[in-house]
Amino acid sequence: MKKLMLFIAAAAMTAGVTAQIETPAPSPFQKIEQKVGLTDVTVEYSRPSMKGRTIFGDLVPYSKMWRTGANKNTTISFSESVMVGGKEVKAGTYAIFTNPNATSWDIYLYSDSENWGTPEKWDDTKVAAMVNAPVQPMPMSVESYTMSFDDLKMNGANLGMLWDNVYVALPIATMTDKAVSASIDRVMAGPGANDYYSAAVYYLENGKDINQAKTWIDTAVSMRADAFWYQRQQSLIYAKSGDKKGAIKAAKSSMALAEEAGNADYVALNMKSLKEWGAM
Repeated sequence: MKKLMLFIAAAAMTAGVTAQIETPAPSPFQKIEQKVGLTDVTVEYSRPSMKGRTIFGDLVPYSKMWRTGANKNTTISFSESVMVGGKEVKAGTYAIFTNPNATSWDIYLYSDSENWGTPEKWDDTKVAAMVNAPVQPMPMSVESYTMSFDDLKMNGANLGMLWDNVYVALPIATMTDKAVSASIDRVMAGPGANDYYSAAVYYLENGKDINQAKTWIDTAVSMRADAFWYQRQQSLIYAKSGDKKGAIKAAKSSMALAEEAGNADYVALNMKSLKEWGAM
């Protein structure tokens, strides 16, 4: 019995030594993912808080490289090549380093993303891109350092960096138009109605060759005469090209088909356009 008690006591002491108390991280980790055009963009970083401290020019000194967060390096990953600061940045993962100043920041994408903090020795050959971005003062303070995807468009977005009353944006341009145009070229070797429709709408929405868009949407409509949403886009493309008569004809046909299908939304859209074009 004595030996058993000693064993239990020893086991309890060992458990006390090896057990760890789990507490919240002072700078919690965050991972954000965003589809920008056709490109997957992922940011991983840790979020320090103000806690009553003066941030820029004090906790984060001016004119000194900053890891742009806390703990392990802040990183950004691209599934496809993008353009940053006028340079092509290949698909992959990069550390984000910044050199803050009162009126602007230098933002660097650095190919070695495995440092803990800033590199001991900076290597300019590892700088994939650099952007000088203006500081935009905010009317309120953000307690915890925050990164966000802002101003999303088909061909790019801004990576926002917010802390205290400072906002800085890193513009990222994707190769969406190049990829979509290549896809259109491939598919047009043997396209279906929806391929013509998608290509025409893309050209309309992105200010590309409107006459080519007319050709494609006419082909799509000839293949799917019952598709009122095709004829809706046909009316918009004709209007954009300056052919109001053709736009009105397509809108009336789309509205009639939408009424037959019981689609009130498309009836209302076409009716609004017809009023704008003086047909009602």
